Amino acid sequence: MRAPTTIRTTIRLPRRLKQLATARARARKISFNEFVRQAVERAVIPTSGTQSRDPLFSDLAVYDGPVPSDISVNHDKYLYDDPET
Repeated sequence: MRAPTTIRTTIRLPRRLKQLATARARARKISFNEFVRQAVERAVIPTSGTQSRDPLFSDLAVYDGPVPSDISVNHDKYLYDDPET
């Protein structure tokens, strides 16, 4: 089976964006090129089913910091409770 034809494309990125993207690609154990291909594909090819209609899945931001150990049980508390009360 032949591999799909690819076209070399040059893009210009701000230095910090390139650093963040490279770090994310390394963390996922994929090449920077593959990371960019996947990101572009997600941006231009609509998903089908529930995920495409659910705002939770349309948010591409990913939090990489520490979380409480009970987050899966008490997520509503952390998301919606007023911390002042």
